[in-house]
Amino acid sequence: MKNLKVALLQVMPEDTLEGNMQKGLGCCRKSKTMGADIVLFPEMWSVGYNIPEDIAELKASAVSADSLFVSSFGKLAKELNIAIGITFLEKYDPLPRNTLCLFDRFGNNVLTYAKVHTCDFGDECRLTAGNDFYVTDLDTAQGNVKIGAMVCYDREFPESARILMLKGSEIILVPNACPMEINRISQLRARAYENMVGIATVNYPIGKPDCNGHSSAFDGIAYKPHDYGSRDTLIIEAGEREGIYIADFPIDEIREYRNREVHGNAYRHPQKYKLLISESIEEPFIRKDYRK
Repeated sequence: MKNLKVALLQVMPEDTLEGNMQKGLGCCRKSKTMGADIVLFPEMWSVGYNIPEDIAELKASAVSADSLFVSSFGKLAKELNIAIGITFLEKYDPLPRNTLCLFDRFGNNVLTYAKVHTCDFGDECRLTAGNDFYVTDLDTAQGNVKIGAMVCYDREFPESARILMLKGSEIILVPNACPMEINRISQLRARAYENMVGIATVNYPIGKPDCNGHSSAFDGIAYKPHDYGSRDTLIIEAGEREGIYIADFPIDEIREYRNREVHGNAYRHPQKYKLLISESIEEPFIRKDYRK
């Protein structure tokens, strides 16, 4: 595999589930004409990242993983011979989840991931958090690639990308719905650098409340054999406006880099990191709204 193209759908949601389904399907078709191998939606596309305060309304707006909305993208993935990462508010007990389903080019659901680090200091206190991170071996038209996923606030915890790297992920997909400013973009750059992985992040464009576009992708390759010094791992950073942006990942180069460089799992000392799995939280980090 020489390259893998991920279409970042930095697009505005509609006002209805049906509207988001139809617009989403249209964006996938356009992405296919642009050469995409994987299409990725921003966070909770089914509802345009809307979390009602009323629990009954919240539950009513959720859809199951086998609903018409979700399965429509699986059928289209098979029709177009591309992978599609569709995001949605998932019907789940006791409360809905913030979920990504990745369909391969044969229409199979090969990865279902629910956001682990829900924003419990905000509206996501009304959602059920996921309980693990997953990696799948994705068969694309360009060859097999190991894909992991994390969602928005997950990126702010180094452990998220680290676990995905340890599970073999080569590319991490990151649906997002928040202002992407220098610090958050720097977090993604750091996650790619320290784990030697590619990271593709898609955000809603300007006009969506609390969002500003700037979808991005990093290849994680800080050093090339014949280049002097380090390089920026940025592949693409979109502007604020609505659009479909293609992130072109040099998979063979990423693999060669991971085989020779010093980051990732090459020189770790996990036996010395026992404090990382302690559940103790001390001041100044105690928060009343924290949920395990």
